Amino acid sequence: QDHVCSLSKVPFRGAPCSDAAGRQVPYGIIMKQVNSSLSGVLWDEVQKSPFYEYKDSLGNFHQVWFDDPHSISLKAAYVKNRGLRGIGMWNGNSLDYSREATAERQTEAMWQALTP
Repeated sequence: QDHVCSLSKVPFRGAPCSDAAGRQVPYGIIMKQVNSSLSGVLWDEVQKSPFYEYKDSLGNFHQVWFDDPHSISLKAAYVKNRGLRGIGMWNGNSLDYSREATAERQTEAMWQALTP
């Protein structure tokens, strides 16, 4: 069913449905895959995060949730506006640090988004 994707219930540190059921995908791969996805980039207003949908070669439906410069800038602004002491990133090494021009722009935009 479109826009409905659930994680398997895999117990992990006391949470019944966690990232232990999924896997991390590098940002560069996400940026390439989103262009050939079923949906293109979608936006969840509640989570303030982008995602996209695709079907694999077996016809299974998937959703990929990720952060982009816009979603990160909203989180960074939240921290700043509330006078909090900082913000953490999940995994900065999943950005594409190659010398390809598109990758350099995407990576720079992600780091810049941390400073609202």
